[in-house]
Amino acid sequence: MAVSPQPLSKGLAMVQLNAQTHIRHDAIRAVMDRLRAEHSEYEIDTGINDRWDLRMHYGSLHAAFEDGGMSIRVAAQDETGLSYMKMIVAGHIAGQLGTTGGLRWQGDGNDAGTPVFFREIAVQSSTRLSPRMQRVRFSGHDLGRFAHGGLHVRLLLPPAGRQPVWPSMGADGMIVWPSGEDALTVRVYTIRALNVADGWLDIDFVLHPGTETPAAAFAQGARAGDVIGMIGPGGGGVPEAQNLLLVGDDTALPAIGRILEELPPAACAEALIEVDGPEDRIALTRGDNIAVRWLYRHGREAGRAGLLPAALGERDHSADDLFVWAGCEFADFREIRRIVRKEWGLPRDRHLVTAYWRRGAQGEDEGGEE
Repeated sequence: MAVSPQPLSKGLAMVQLNAQTHIRHDAIRAVMDRLRAEHSEYEIDTGINDRWDLRMHYGSLHAAFEDGGMSIRVAAQDETGLSYMKMIVAGHIAGQLGTTGGLRWQGDGNDAGTPVFFREIAVQSSTRLSPRMQRVRFSGHDLGRFAHGGLHVRLLLPPAGRQPVWPSMGADGMIVWPSGEDALTVRVYTIRALNVADGWLDIDFVLHPGTETPAAAFAQGARAGDVIGMIGPGGGGVPEAQNLLLVGDDTALPAIGRILEELPPAACAEALIEVDGPEDRIALTRGDNIAVRWLYRHGREAGRAGLLPAALGERDHSADDLFVWAGCEFADFREIRRIVRKEWGLPRDRHLVTAYWRRGAQGEDEGGEE
């Protein structure tokens, strides 16, 4: 699981859990210098040489060059955040050095066994919402952690006909994934709705006629009792903005729907949504403070119609407090990002533009909800 650091949320002002490690390696200083440079927007300037302090969405990181090596301490409010912080460090070290040999954590949190952010979930029901959207309701235990910390999860689909083998945690803080015949299919999705008290959550799957997509195929054939895995949460949450512009295609509909439902009463939102036709419209929260505009491809290939950037270019963007949220195909993502950054001049803290998928590519590395 790749963990993307984000700005520290207000709720992480006081941390509760800590873990630390000390690494001796000839290149560790250069490695940490690079981590510091890559995440400079999260750095807290302490004015002290040989010391790095970062605050991210999931927690904080403190590193200092001492005793001939690098001492690193991560902290977070809960075990999920702490695990994510360990993975950020371990993943960076593995990417730079090609190994995490010698990396061991001490302190709070489990470094072995089932990940604290993993849940096994079972199909409860499956409902067709539109020609291209299937909603699957899953039941699960202890879902409270998934009510905050991000809208997205990774679904783990076991091989057909095999008993699932789920991931575990290594002593270095990295996930150990099953391989070979037990390898899992991993895809990113939005939790569309969640009821912690009753122990269920809804995931909406975009269907792709004529395209081989394992998660969509699972949703279409889902039967009560079918078991899959889930890890998370992650990704961005509901933007803290009073004037919100949501832009997305079919794959962003679940996130747009949830954001609109959780919108603060005083906030205003406008949504520009691209689908194939009127039959693909999904019921969304409506109100005097919410406006929804549907854009139709009418048979044109998804990701090539260019409707979202065109509609965005026509819109007034003079509001001082406008926040733009977008999720779509990679080509539209690049153009939307260019518009909001270059043409509109929105600073980074007033937009979140994400490539949810990429034409011709499959898998979680391409960022998509299938």
